[in-house]
Amino acid sequence: MKLPEGSAVIGKSVTIRGELSGKEDLYMDGVVEGTISLPESRLTVGPNARVLADLEVHDVIIYGRVEGNIRAAGRIELRESAVVKGDIVAERLSIEENASIKGKVELSEVPIAPARLPAAEPSSVSLPAAPPA
Repeated sequence: MKLPEGSAVIGKSVTIRGELSGKEDLYMDGVVEGTISLPESRLTVGPNARVLADLEVHDVIIYGRVEGNIRAAGRIELRESAVVKGDIVAERLSIEENASIKGKVELSEVPIAPARLPAAEPSSVSLPAAPPA
């Protein structure tokens, strides 16, 4: 399996407990317990990975095990060796033969939380007075 170019990598000997968030693609093959939030990025769960976390991602490709709810604004791909226990909400879902899922599946447009932009200051426009008629 080829790693996605430009992705951050969490190796199979790494264990993370807590909240994992970021704005770049991530390939993980280790253990994560907690939450994973990559709303603008793709997460690839490698074949050795064990994820005990809720996921909020743009896209996710799963080869390993995930226990937790998955919310994706784009696509979820469950590859042949994937095992998912939890509910899935996504716009698109692809499941290969022999992948397994135990949970509810909802396919619909998933809104992504908009980036927080500073509020625009109100502006005023002065128009010249109309000439008397």
